Amino acid sequence: MSQPALATPPRTLLIIGASRGIGYALAAEFLTRGWHVVGTVRGTANTPLHDLAAKHKDRVQIESLDITQPDEIEALSGRLAGRRFEMLFVNAGIANQNQDDTIAEVATDDFVRVMITNALSPMRVIEGLQSLVPASGLIGIMSSGQGSVSNNEKGGHEVYRGSKAALNMYMRSYAARHAGDPRSLVLMAPGWIQTALGGPGAPFSLEEAVPHIVSTLLAQQGKPGLRYIDREGKTVPW
Repeated sequence: MSQPALATPPRTLLIIGASRGIGYALAAEFLTRGWHVVGTVRGTANTPLHDLAAKHKDRVQIESLDITQPDEIEALSGRLAGRRFEMLFVNAGIANQNQDDTIAEVATDDFVRVMITNALSPMRVIEGLQSLVPASGLIGIMSSGQGSVSNNEKGGHEVYRGSKAALNMYMRSYAARHAGDPRSLVLMAPGWIQTALGGPGAPFSLEEAVPHIVSTLLAQQGKPGLRYIDREGKTVPW
């Protein structure tokens, strides 16, 4: 008599920064595709992710994390020890108060805040949580097409551009230090999307863009090495 087939464990996404905007939309889209989701939020206020978790109590878990606080990253790693995540995706991005400021005009505190949030903290998260992702998994991070040095022909948004270019460089350094690692590494340039950061004038809504982002991330699974790509999977020049 044949043995019954063992149930396949659910695939689980750990998404850092899922309270609203693209992060929340990614969590919701992965959920529709059968994944379980662990998403982080900052602070104690109710968010759209809390509403999603209330509807899917068995498939959505919320964790608290301020990515700019190294002790909170360490604490999250401890709480999740022993868990397996097929995908870790770090969604982080802020802009300086006046995006028209040149690098000569931006206030030092504002510059530091953007660089810590957009470049330093996401890499600390990856370093601190990488052990939760198996060899067959994917580690992704939200970059931007504005982080491309080659494509910067018009200038503008200098502080934000610089922070994402720095993030790309740090991720390349991470990949170099982990040469031979079988995991997929992705820097995602999602395009200009209607979010609090992108503004209402962006050409694409979350509903239009996010399914493409998710499909592209899923297609990258099983492909070792680092790729800097857009939501359609096309390579973005460094």
